[in-house]
Amino acid sequence: MPHPPDRTYGFALVGCGRIAQKHAEILGGNLVPGAKLVAVCDVLADRAEVYAKKYGVPAFTDFHAMAKTLGERIDVFSILTPSGNHAEHCLELAKYGKHIVVEKPMALTLEDADAMIAACEKAGGRLFVVKQNRYNLPVVKMREALDAGRFGKLVLGTVRVRWCRDQKYYDQAPWRGTWALDGGVFANQASHHVDLLDWMMGDLESVFAKSSTSLVDIEAEDTGVAILKFKNGGLGIIEATTATRPKDLEGSISLLGEEGTVEIGGFAVNEMKVWNFVTPVPGDEKVTREYRQNPPTVYGFGHVKYLENVVESIREGKPAMVDGREGRKSLETIVALYQSIETGKEVFLGRDPIRSRLGWKS
Repeated sequence: MPHPPDRTYGFALVGCGRIAQKHAEILGGNLVPGAKLVAVCDVLADRAEVYAKKYGVPAFTDFHAMAKTLGERIDVFSILTPSGNHAEHCLELAKYGKHIVVEKPMALTLEDADAMIAACEKAGGRLFVVKQNRYNLPVVKMREALDAGRFGKLVLGTVRVRWCRDQKYYDQAPWRGTWALDGGVFANQASHHVDLLDWMMGDLESVFAKSSTSLVDIEAEDTGVAILKFKNGGLGIIEATTATRPKDLEGSISLLGEEGTVEIGGFAVNEMKVWNFVTPVPGDEKVTREYRQNPPTVYGFGHVKYLENVVESIREGKPAMVDGREGRKSLETIVALYQSIETGKEVFLGRDPIRSRLGWKS
């Protein structure tokens, strides 16, 4: 049922690590109409206190205490904890019947993702998975062209993640780069790009992947490549690494079809580089000029638009751009990539059981 148009929804952050800064800036800075930051929580009190003091909200070290203390002041829990803890925290918080926003990837196993979806549906809350790059202006233009049929038959989709994450980055937290709580570049840094490739190219048929751990001391991979085959006959390529030195180079996607080619680059899939179609339409000549803005960091500009969609979906009772089921699709691709790496074989989705060591805790 739609809510009053002037209602403001209270967001409580669970986890105050690196990505929490982006959420806190947006919600605490009142950048999303109808959304406000009402509390922060982290098991490390000093990390929560940083945001509590900056934005004038209470800090907690236990999310159950936060939920019980604030009650109806909280409408949405934003889960920003390490990836391998997302499912556990979602299942606990779903019991309160609130809506849940969870950062990427939503979980590390498909079993956990399914449990999260079921728990939120049972409790009556909505589950939203953060995929903010879908709201980057060049990505929106690419999707508009795809929906309008301007590409014709899709031939090849390619994503490249060439970022720099040195040993110092991985040493900042003991969970980074571990199989139980994080995974490597495919599960962490490239998860948004895998989502974009799936979203643009359609249902996936199979994957074949290879990986290496080249420049850092972690359990998982810092470099990986993959070949994908889609049910529409198109092929896909993923090139992902955190071994770029000395700094980030690009996060990009290109889409090639019988009637056109689009390439989006920059650090965060935010800079239109190529916009060529066999049949031009008015405005084509302006696209590469007007959509060249590149963000200063790999997080890009999409979080505001993403959270606006969350608020709109809750207020109007509309489907979200990326709910739990949509977020699960790219997770299935990622798990299949790891299964292919581990077995050395092509993995067929819908035919093989999809499981890897990612996310399994001893």
